[in-house]
Amino acid sequence: MALTASLRRGSTRVPPHSPAAFHAPLFHDLVAGLDTAERHVVLDLGAASTATLALLGRFRCRVEIVDLAYFGGIKELNTAAPGRALAGTAEALLPYPPTGDAFDLVLCWDLPNYLTLNALSALMNAIRQRARPGALAHALIFYAQRDMQEQPGRFVPTADGKLKDRSTPGTTIAAPRYSPEELGKSMGRFVIDRARLLSNGMQEFLFRL
Repeated sequence: MALTASLRRGSTRVPPHSPAAFHAPLFHDLVAGLDTAERHVVLDLGAASTATLALLGRFRCRVEIVDLAYFGGIKELNTAAPGRALAGTAEALLPYPPTGDAFDLVLCWDLPNYLTLNALSALMNAIRQRARPGALAHALIFYAQRDMQEQPGRFVPTADGKLKDRSTPGTTIAAPRYSPEELGKSMGRFVIDRARLLSNGMQEFLFRL
């Protein structure tokens, strides 16, 4: 097994979702379906997580970690002028895979909820240019709850195959509650492959390029 990872750049209310671990069957199936005989290149838009790296370390993976929330990428995307400026911002936030490599798995976590649809579209278009045909993208979308935390979560896999948000509860904001139709038009050429409504009220999506 071989795992390499790189890191890119540098009023309080009860949070709307439970901090308890929850089943995410599409995430579980996605990881379980990785081919142990092949090398995988993973783009993680969230924070570096020892648990996630350990899970992916069971396979031959290279993991590129962007952490859009911590390094200000969300604000940059949401405030960039539409058109070339936005496209350029999205491209600058992403690492280029090594020569001959292309992303085949993208971990979006709950970050799409914090982007405008235009920003999300620009980001996924930039990712598409560096991904192989058939690549998969996983995302968690706020659906049942009207509010979400002001900052994205820090989701990590648990030993029993669940996901848990380890972020600190804080101020909440209105959730955009994007519909499948809106997401379908804003994920570049990634199209909805499967979707599940989770016990915590989020919708889990798997997109395929």
